Amino acid sequence: MPGLLRTVGRTAVIAGTATSVSNRVSRRQEGRWAQQEQQHSEQEQQRQAAPAPAPAPASDPTDELSKLGQLHASGVLTDEEFAAAKAKILNV
Repeated sequence: MPGLLRTVGRTAVIAGTATSVSNRVSRRQEGRWAQQEQQHSEQEQQRQAAPAPAPAPASDPTDELSKLGQLHASGVLTDEEFAAAKAKILNV
């Protein structure tokens, strides 16, 4: 009988310890998940609050055409390349 009581007592201590450890691990993991969720929500709020980047200012077609003409006059661009680039600038 004393051996049986000792075994039952040992089992109760082991089960109680296992339950305590399991609960502690669960609470720690829940805390980590809550922290990650908070970080994600803060990042999402920052993304939504950040203004969209401004579009690049449109360059003046006259300046582009004059640069293109200089390149063509200096021989860097062929007649075909000049015509294609000019059409692209003028949206033709």
